[in-house]
Amino acid sequence: MSQLKVKDLSLGYEGHPILEHLNFQVNKGDYLCIVGENGAGKSTLMKTMLGLQPALSGEIEMGDGLKASLIGYLPQQTLVQKDFPASVKEIVLSGFQNRMGFRPFYSKVEKITASETMEKMGISQFADRCYRDLSGGQQQRVLLARALCATRECLLLDEPVSGLDPVVTAEMYQLIEDLNKEGITIIMVSHDISAAVDYASHVLHIGETNFFGSKEEYLKSKAGRIFLAGKEVLNER
Repeated sequence: MSQLKVKDLSLGYEGHPILEHLNFQVNKGDYLCIVGENGAGKSTLMKTMLGLQPALSGEIEMGDGLKASLIGYLPQQTLVQKDFPASVKEIVLSGFQNRMGFRPFYSKVEKITASETMEKMGISQFADRCYRDLSGGQQQRVLLARALCATRECLLLDEPVSGLDPVVTAEMYQLIEDLNKEGITIIMVSHDISAAVDYASHVLHIGETNFFGSKEEYLKSKAGRIFLAGKEVLNER
């Protein structure tokens, strides 16, 4: 049974579509990379899957025990978010808020889980530090830990390595791959086509031509060949 099934989905703003007739499904343990041209609707698709924005038409069905409140989300960071004046521990713990209802305090189990998650992400030593004083790579680890406190089922990651240097980028990709190997479903928006080729089990390409299939199928598809060729040309400039 699929965790997420998208049927004939159209997305846009104020009734104007930017993406139409999208169909794909994600099963537990998949690693799906969403790629495509700038402005194609990748981040809009993420927000729609989370219920933060309505679709123009079509359906998003969740199954296998998944629901929107149990999806961990790592959004693209804004300058305001990077300067957020809270401790690392407070930000990581806030990942539990969707499950707390009207309960005003974090439980003992939640606090222990947050500590274990910070240890897993290699940020325990920063627990009492102010988030805005950390480096970009450290901040991304904090946000990934926060997302993990929200779920052990599915992570939605929107350009998780944007603005990071090559060494920190490689470390982030390794962390994400390790989480996937533990059974967590990964859905990641990326402009880095090499990451899709190296890590993904499936690729969703959106733009003038939509494609969904395995990584191997994407590499053989017309959409994949054209997009890869275009990226190679840009990288040579």
